[in-house]
Amino acid sequence: MQIIHTNNAENSSTGKNTYRDRIELLRSRVGLLTGKDRLLMTMYLENGNTFRQMARLAGVNESNIARRIHRITKRLIDGEYIMCLRNRDKFTSAEMAIAKDYFLRGLPQRRIASKRNCSFHHVIKTLRRIHELIRTVDNQ
Repeated sequence: MQIIHTNNAENSSTGKNTYRDRIELLRSRVGLLTGKDRLLMTMYLENGNTFRQMARLAGVNESNIARRIHRITKRLIDGEYIMCLRNRDKFTSAEMAIAKDYFLRGLPQRRIASKRNCSFHHVIKTLRRIHELIRTVDNQ
């Protein structure tokens, strides 16, 4: 006897809704980006450009564009920087700048230290503090 799954349509519609929700979340957070990252995400989300089209315009390999879009998307969806924005009263402006560089722009810790004219140890210490705050807020 064959079992017929009646909820296949429900599963596909919830999958589509999840996908649409993620796209809307990305569109709402693209404004946080700057420079090339913002341009790439706008071309991808709003204009519907393919990786191949963007790669031709940028003069790079298609896989480079795909990886960069994937990384930007991951950073925007993770929402760690959004948590920092919601709790910005607990951070100094320098700490918020470090959080933006790390969580939103995806810069390495050494480059952040160089850019912000502070020690590598200070960047690590600040990021630990931010991670701890995010964990405590998530647990509440």
